Amino acid sequence: MKFGVSVFPGTWSDVDCYSVIDDVLGYEVEYVWHKETELDTYDCIIIPGGFSYGDYLRCGSIASLSPIMNSIKDFAQRGGLVIGICNGFQILVETELVPGVLLRNKYLEFICKNVFVKINNSENNYFKNIKKNTLELHIAHNEGNYFCSDDQMKKIEDNNQIALLYCNESGVVDEKINPNGSSKNIAGIFNKEKNILGMMPHPERMIDSYLSGVDGSIFFENLINNLR
Repeated sequence: MKFGVSVFPGTWSDVDCYSVIDDVLGYEVEYVWHKETELDTYDCIIIPGGFSYGDYLRCGSIASLSPIMNSIKDFAQRGGLVIGICNGFQILVETELVPGVLLRNKYLEFICKNVFVKINNSENNYFKNIKKNTLELHIAHNEGNYFCSDDQMKKIEDNNQIALLYCNESGVVDEKINPNGSSKNIAGIFNKEKNILGMMPHPERMIDSYLSGVDGSIFFENLINNLR
């Protein structure tokens, strides 16, 4: 099992993602610079959070044109797993690897706090066999407001592509606890084939009970167990 963590100018969650796989879980992982194009040796590519290219133009728009993204498209078409976290999610929507767009947060302010998310679809390698329906994760973003057209939303719902929903601690999905205005409380989206996952919450920040929590570890451990 081997992971690759992509690195763009301005990426800053790459070290956290690397540490989860290497230090906490003990699996092989490498940084992959955005100009590299050879991904055949990896089982899963993580596109981490940060401010790729300073978030100029639109978040993730410049990064979407980097050489690695064509290789990630090919990698995913061959069935490889791709996780885009926060800015990584923004890069995925810019490359149209997952549907929709990510807009400014509803109240036009940066949000940094723990949230609860409900697993909406567990029939995939990311969430299958997780015994909890609700995870506590962390968000830190200014553009996390997920939006798509009505036609896109119908296709997303028909294909069961909604991965995660913002909820309360009990798993109740309610607009009142929607942190950023995302349509239907969406916190994460799959591609149609369910091998690409875009999510705004940061599981890599929730790996230590003394510092934050362990639900992020549950997410990564479950993924690895499903792939072994």
